[in-house]
Amino acid sequence: MKWDICDPSVQYLLHLGDDALILGHRLSEWCGHGPVLEEDIALSNIALDLVGLARQYYQLAAERVGGGCTEDDLAYWRSDREFRNHVLVEQPNGDFADTMARQLFFDAFHYLQLEALQNSGDAQVAAIARKALKETTYHAEHSADWVVRLGDGTEESRRRMAAALERFLPFTAELFTPAEVDRVAFERGWGPDVASLKGPWDHLVLEVLQKATLERPEVPHKLLRGKSGIHSESLGFLLAEMQSLPRAYPDATW
Repeated sequence: MKWDICDPSVQYLLHLGDDALILGHRLSEWCGHGPVLEEDIALSNIALDLVGLARQYYQLAAERVGGGCTEDDLAYWRSDREFRNHVLVEQPNGDFADTMARQLFFDAFHYLQLEALQNSGDAQVAAIARKALKETTYHAEHSADWVVRLGDGTEESRRRMAAALERFLPFTAELFTPAEVDRVAFERGWGPDVASLKGPWDHLVLEVLQKATLERPEVPHKLLRGKSGIHSESLGFLLAEMQSLPRAYPDATW
C-alpha cells in the first residue's frame, strides 16, 4: 500500500486489529446459517463486537500513520502479506463444532491478552483493552458453554467436538510464540510477553474440557508465522471477498 506502516507501534496496532477483523469476518459468515435463531443472532453480535474493536485499533493506527490514512485504507488496501493476524483466526468455519473449538482457543487467549493490555504503557491501547475486556468475557463464556454442551451432549455432538479440538489445537502454538511484533511490543511496554500467557491459557482451556468430559488431544503443533505475514491460503480467499467492493469502486462514498 502507499502508506508507510512500518512504525513498530502501528505494526502492533495492526496485529491486534487484524485478529479482531479477520475473526469478526469469519463469524459474520454464520449470519443466516446458525443452528438456531438465537445462536445466529449471538454469532452476529460477537462478529460486530470484533469488527468494532478492529475499528478502534485501525483508527488509532491510521492517526499515527498520518497523511490522510484512514481505517478503511488499512482494512481494504493491504495485501495478505501485510496482515499480522494469527493463522488460527483465518481458518474456515467448518461445522458448528469447528467454530466453537476455534472460538474457545482464541477467546481464552484474547481474554488474557486484553487483561494484560489494560496495563499497557500505551495509554490509548490500555483504554481500548479495558472496554473490550467486558465484551470478550462474554465471548469466552459463550464459546466455553457451547463446548461443554456439545462435548457432554449426544454421541454425535461429542464426536464432532472432539474432532474439532483435534483439528484446531495445532494452530494454537503461534499464540504463545513471540514474533518480532510481540518482542518489540513487550520490550517497549506496550504488550505482554505472549509466552507468559501459555500457563493461564492451558488452565482456562483444561477447565472447560473437564466440564465437557473431553480429553485434550495429543497432536503436534504447527509452526506458523501469521504474525510475520506468512498465512494459509484461507486468508487470500477471505480478503478477496472482504475487499472486493472497495477495490471495485474505490471512489465510492457511503
